[in-house]
Amino acid sequence: MSTDRQAVSNQPAEPTARPLRTRAQLRLVFPFALVTLLWSTTWIVIRDQITLVPATWSLCYRFIAAAGAMWLWVLVTRQPWRLAPRGHPFVMVFSVIMFVMNFNFVYRAEAHVTSGVVAVAFALLVVPNAVLGRIFLGQHVTPRFALGATIGVAGVALLFVHEIATIGETGGNPLLGIAMTMIAVSSASIANVMQGSAAATRHPLSAMLVWGMTYGAIANGIVAFALYGPPVVDPRPGYLFGLLYLGIAASMLAFQFYFRLIRELGPARAGYVNVLVPVFAMIISSLVEGYRWTTYSVAGAVLAILGLVVALRARSPAR
Repeated sequence: MSTDRQAVSNQPAEPTARPLRTRAQLRLVFPFALVTLLWSTTWIVIRDQITLVPATWSLCYRFIAAAGAMWLWVLVTRQPWRLAPRGHPFVMVFSVIMFVMNFNFVYRAEAHVTSGVVAVAFALLVVPNAVLGRIFLGQHVTPRFALGATIGVAGVALLFVHEIATIGETGGNPLLGIAMTMIAVSSASIANVMQGSAAATRHPLSAMLVWGMTYGAIANGIVAFALYGPPVVDPRPGYLFGLLYLGIAASMLAFQFYFRLIRELGPARAGYVNVLVPVFAMIISSLVEGYRWTTYSVAGAVLAILGLVVALRARSPAR
């Protein structure tokens, strides 16, 4: 794997969605698969994180674990971790949008709607990513990519016909839950586009992540103390293991690969990970929770994967 400085130096001066050759497509299989697998399991774990402990304190602990693991990683592997003074304000803003706003609204939304509904909404992330990428990064949205994204989102809708029908079964306020989910999706999309911008690619990815997660832990801690007072801890082994999993695997590791995808592919095509997550989440649910596949869910999974193939093979028109 190339170093972060090499990755930055290889960035085009003017970002645009590029056609992917066969070798490049094969090289992207691993990061796509890894991020999809890790994020497909987070919905179940998050459910267990919002019982006794307030959501924002759980997030603070999650990003303490993520930042600690990231610092250990960059120091042991000698990855770049220093930011220029002008880089810190950018990373702070990025961190608040991604690691505070996005995650706080996701955690709170799951108290009002099922995790399946939240996953469906995040599958739509590919749409605002494409729109904002076109507006702020000048990346074209080709008809072929639009077709692939439409096929994928349609597949996710079929996959979650049952989950959509269960809105409100959590006993909370379903409209509030949907509103929170939409805010979370918007925050994630803004952060994705920031990560794909020239301002971000001037800095090594490892430095952005180690400082971003550090600022995320601090900001969540400040918000949690202001809202809920002193820290609350759940001593259950399941809760503590879940924190480590969410912090190290689903945050420190997954975001490294996901943001590399954004820098290489642009936010629209990288955001397609979120279309595949519900598919694999249901596969995992069928193994762990006895989820039963229907004609709709099988058709949805096929469409989501087909849409990925179409979207990633999209070529950009001449600018």
